[in-house]
Amino acid sequence: MKPHDVLPNYYGAPSERRPFVAQLFDEGARHYERVNRWMSFGTGADFRREALERGGLKPGMRVLDVATGTGVVARGAREVVGPSGSVVGLDPSAGMLHEAGRLASLPLVRGFAESLPFADRSFDFLSMGYALRHVADLPTTFAEYRRVLRPQSRLVLLEIVRPPNPVLHAFMRFYLRRLIPWLTSVRSRDKGVRTMMEYFWDTIEACVPPETILRALRDVGFAEVKQVVEFGCLAEYQAQRPE
Repeated sequence: MKPHDVLPNYYGAPSERRPFVAQLFDEGARHYERVNRWMSFGTGADFRREALERGGLKPGMRVLDVATGTGVVARGAREVVGPSGSVVGLDPSAGMLHEAGRLASLPLVRGFAESLPFADRSFDFLSMGYALRHVADLPTTFAEYRRVLRPQSRLVLLEIVRPPNPVLHAFMRFYLRRLIPWLTSVRSRDKGVRTMMEYFWDTIEACVPPETILRALRDVGFAEVKQVVEFGCLAEYQAQRPE
């Protein structure tokens, strides 16, 4: 049920995964916001905010944004919930949290999706932006998501999926595995950023299929579970914690 245990180009054993990912994102954090804008042609923030609204986010809600990174999703959520709501960002990377704090004033917590440092029924809404494939254990993570959500609360998990269309798949592979890593290394003069972006695509290729993710959400007790796909590759997993 894990997205991937081993990626030989990066680490050879499951135990090596967490320290590898931590170092990768800590060192690449200062470039990540800029790279994200390049990849999405400047539309990524708007798309994320609209996806949250499609998933049921409303003014006044208390939101947990897991794997917040530099806070792109969290900032979009704050725009939606307004002054009567609140948004907390969580990420395992100290480097990413530093950048998130520099870009916006938000409560930020260092932690892992598999073991959330929050009390039961603390939030009205949970989001996760393009990081699901980095999670080591889906059932444990989804059980944690259900635990910290209040009854009738909702979650939206954004992810890039392998396009079933072979032409789109070939284009995405070239764009995300070749072009973007090359551009980022040229612009930043940082080889580590190139590795981070190559890893970005390789984890998409290695991630479990959408049906596995949907089943894992249902198995831990989520209801109204569904997947919405935009542009053939941008997936929104939506679910509700029932009473």
